[in-house]
Amino acid sequence: MSLKRYAAALCGAVCGVTMMVAPAASAQTPAATWIEYSPSFKVQQEGCGKVSDLTFQLTCSKSGASHDRAERRYVDYTSGAHKFEGTFKITSQGGSRISLKQTFHGTQGPYFLLAVENGGRLYSVENQKTIATGATIGTPVTVDTVHTAGKTIQVYINGALKYTESSPGGTFYDKFGAYRTASGKGPITVQWSDIHFWHQ
Repeated sequence: MSLKRYAAALCGAVCGVTMMVAPAASAQTPAATWIEYSPSFKVQQEGCGKVSDLTFQLTCSKSGASHDRAERRYVDYTSGAHKFEGTFKITSQGGSRISLKQTFHGTQGPYFLLAVENGGRLYSVENQKTIATGATIGTPVTVDTVHTAGKTIQVYINGALKYTESSPGGTFYDKFGAYRTASGKGPITVQWSDIHFWHQ
């Protein structure tokens, strides 16, 4: 075999291997499609709500129609997939049924609210379904929400998928902190940490 023919055969073998391997490597790295970013936010304090950096407090025990909130409200989005991740730890809790993380449907109102009961049950406020348990005082809990407007929202607790719900289209925004639901009451102190946002 001539030198040119040998080189051509060797190139064909190597290139063939490369063409077979590359798609497999790409398929193993879907997370590369997520782009981390830092959306702007506004601090919201209402009623007996107090915010100090990533510590959120409701200091009163009242219930009823008035609002008590200590939250960060992030900017709107209307399209694409959006992922939130954060870890919360309840450091004191005398109340119950406090929303910790919200995906809000613009002017339409609440869409998904993740709330906690005294005793550690995490649930969806809108349909009352249990999402997880174990969110007790002093226990760190990592929350991920993956939301695509017009498709679905997925909720992960400590890395495990726990909840999926269909989503309407429209304008949405993320909130986290502490918000007293209509059936809830304080007091509570929640510390959040390791906050990240991604989009596709």
